[in-house]
Amino acid sequence: MSTIQLSARKPFNFHSVVNSHGWRQLAPFQFENDVLTYVDQLSTQRVVEYRISAASAGVQIQTDKLNKVEQKEVTDKVTWMFGLDMEFSDFYSASRLEPKLALGRVLRSPTLFEDVVKTIFTTNTLWAATRNMTRKLVDEFGASTAGRVLPDPPLGTMLNNKSFPTPESIAASNPDFIKEKIRVGYRAPAIHDLAERIASGKYDLEALKSSTLPTLELRKELMTIKGVGPYAAANLLMILGRHDFIPIDSYALKMVSHEWYKGKSITAKEVEKRFAKWGEYKGLAFWFWDWKYNA
Repeated sequence: MSTIQLSARKPFNFHSVVNSHGWRQLAPFQFENDVLTYVDQLSTQRVVEYRISAASAGVQIQTDKLNKVEQKEVTDKVTWMFGLDMEFSDFYSASRLEPKLALGRVLRSPTLFEDVVKTIFTTNTLWAATRNMTRKLVDEFGASTAGRVLPDPPLGTMLNNKSFPTPESIAASNPDFIKEKIRVGYRAPAIHDLAERIASGKYDLEALKSSTLPTLELRKELMTIKGVGPYAAANLLMILGRHDFIPIDSYALKMVSHEWYKGKSITAKEVEKRFAKWGEYKGLAFWFWDWKYNA
């Protein structure tokens, strides 16, 4: 067993990150008893489970015994997942007098590929469907901690021993199979196209994590990905640490409507108006607003 302690830039709150959005409910994440677990396939092809919990200076990771290369990989991945090295001092200073802001970082997956796929799974659907699509994708194409592919589980059984699929594993399939087996509907060609482009080396999606492109240019780049429109691009910009855009969907319209417009129908314009004063941080302000309406 390996135990790794990682420090975070202050202020930092473990539970704020875990609860920042619904990712903790999507396979291969699981959150129970104040421990966030995640099943990951390392570059060495080993499949291990991280058990991540709060620590005095940041987070603690418990996992299988790792060699030095694997430990460095896990350290880098969890640092990214929790944004441990991100600097928020300017935003914290600006928001100190706003009681409606419950601040924190946004939980991320180890790879941008996983976050893009999951974001596409949130479009034009209910959250229960997003969870089901993600679970089926992981069960069908993920690598097992036991190093073998398990048969279909009994109905109602929730397995959490597989990693999120690699682009290569999805690219080896085809859109029709993905549509039929995973029940992702119109999203199947988009998911397969992205996986195929990455697996073939034609597109380095992960390079966008460290991109120096201006936010508008980065947004345009994200929207070249099939299945990524304005909402999905804004969501992914948040994950990439760019907070200039608000991911406006039916949830956003509902929250803002009940917060300021007594539940009346509104448009994206009203959402933008309410957070305009936050400038480059308006997406972050929206994300961590303490909404009075419980959806």
